Amino acid sequence: MLYFTRWKALAIILTALVVCLFAVPNFFSPDRVKTWPLWAQRHIVLGLDLQGGSYLLLEVDSNYVKKEKLDQVRDEVRRVLRDAKIGYTGLSARADAVEVRVKDSDLQAALPKLRELSQPLGGLLGSSGQRSLEVSDVGGGLVRLTVPQAAITERIRQTIEQSIQIVERRINQLGTVEPLIQRQGADRILVQVPGLQDPTELKRILGQTAKMEFRMVDPSVSPDQAQQGRVPADSELLMSEQSPKVPYVIKRQVLVSGGDLTDAQPGFDQRTNEPIVSFKFNSSGSRKFAQATSENVGQPFAIILDNKVISAPVIREPITGGQGQISGSFTVQQANELALLLRAGALPAPLTVIEERTVGPGLGQDSIEKGKLAAYIGSIMVIAFMLVTYRLFGVFANIAVAINVAMIFGILSLLNATLTLPGIAGVVLTVGIAVDSNVLIYERIREELRGGRNAISAIDAGFRRALATILDSNITTFIAAAVLFYIGTGPVRGFAVTLGIGIITTVFTAFTLTSLIVAGWVRWKRPKTVPI
Repeated sequence: MLYFTRWKALAIILTALVVCLFAVPNFFSPDRVKTWPLWAQRHIVLGLDLQGGSYLLLEVDSNYVKKEKLDQVRDEVRRVLRDAKIGYTGLSARADAVEVRVKDSDLQAALPKLRELSQPLGGLLGSSGQRSLEVSDVGGGLVRLTVPQAAITERIRQTIEQSIQIVERRINQLGTVEPLIQRQGADRILVQVPGLQDPTELKRILGQTAKMEFRMVDPSVSPDQAQQGRVPADSELLMSEQSPKVPYVIKRQVLVSGGDLTDAQPGFDQRTNEPIVSFKFNSSGSRKFAQATSENVGQPFAIILDNKVISAPVIREPITGGQGQISGSFTVQQANELALLLRAGALPAPLTVIEERTVGPGLGQDSIEKGKLAAYIGSIMVIAFMLVTYRLFGVFANIAVAINVAMIFGILSLLNATLTLPGIAGVVLTVGIAVDSNVLIYERIREELRGGRNAISAIDAGFRRALATILDSNITTFIAAAVLFYIGTGPVRGFAVTLGIGIITTVFTAFTLTSLIVAGWVRWKRPKTVPI
């Protein structure tokens, strides 16, 4: 444990140094840091309890989501039966199912058509084995299409995803820095905006609905001419969503609006195996889209979200089935993101504010001061204890602990993590855990000395034999931190993150950095006794 090659020692020192350097931007003003290279601008974000700001907890109306799903199934049943020229009566949505009655003579033709509406639940990563509909023949010509709970849960998940997209886009309009927007539980969205003291504006922004439109590209004028002011009266100049920005001349007439879009999912083209996005319209949107594509074959049309063009594909053939696909050299991630944007165009379920809080900057500053005070007192007591108990080796341990804390803040900065008051508590706890590892090593060295070993042999055995004990204690603590992160929310997760990172850095400093320092001292002094 005390032998280090030159390259191994250099690697340990460089690793600790590089990680610690990522914490440096936190000691400079934000304006100063903005002048640095992008890779050096990463820093720790102060959470709501430290910086102050607005906190909202939004809840999705699950009953609304279920009703919308049943209405969609009912519309699809009507479309399928009409296209197949099958007569029906009594089409209605009840409880968690849609029922329709067809003639006995048409039943065998209707069942396969209706079963085509049932799709496997799952996206690009494959099916979960469950389906979106259960189609059954009840008898007497009555067919029941039941929406299973798994499909409702999946629909709520999609609603949460598209709502998060809308919420994030709206909050960015406020010009705020580092908002926290995440799913909480099955049907809630947590929104934290540090630095925003008036939630009235935030709630107004979140109350708006994303505006989704399908319009034709105007080929009569080039984008360059339009940028010079030569835009036709019935068209306008819009820019692309993605960078670099690309100008488009778009006709003002709306072919289909986002309210007619029922679904959009990522997938793969069966011919080219490239990622695509498939979309579906309701019956009204299908009819309008079929007419528009039939009249404009060979012309590009634009998909517009919030007056920005997210895609402008060419209509290759009439799209009459109420569904189509978008391709454009997407990556899998881009296909997923575009599908989310398209789904965000459909009207989301109502979001209800069930909890609202405003944290003043004074309270946040008070939390910072108390956190600092706790950290200072705890650190001073730990340093004093190690110096009194282990003398020179206590100095080695304190150096390692100081580097350990710097590495924690470096990793948090690298991740652009949010630091909360419980996160500070996690850092303070990590200091104790780090010292505990050194205590185990040093006490093991004492036992080896009492057993009759010489100084160098006792030091080597102490580091080597304490390894299993330290790993066991740190692994169990890391498991606890992982569980807290998985089931916790908000500040609890902040505590779990700092604790988990602290455990990793503690193991590194205890068995590489501390042993490297001690090995250097041993090589320099060649001690006959251990000052412990």
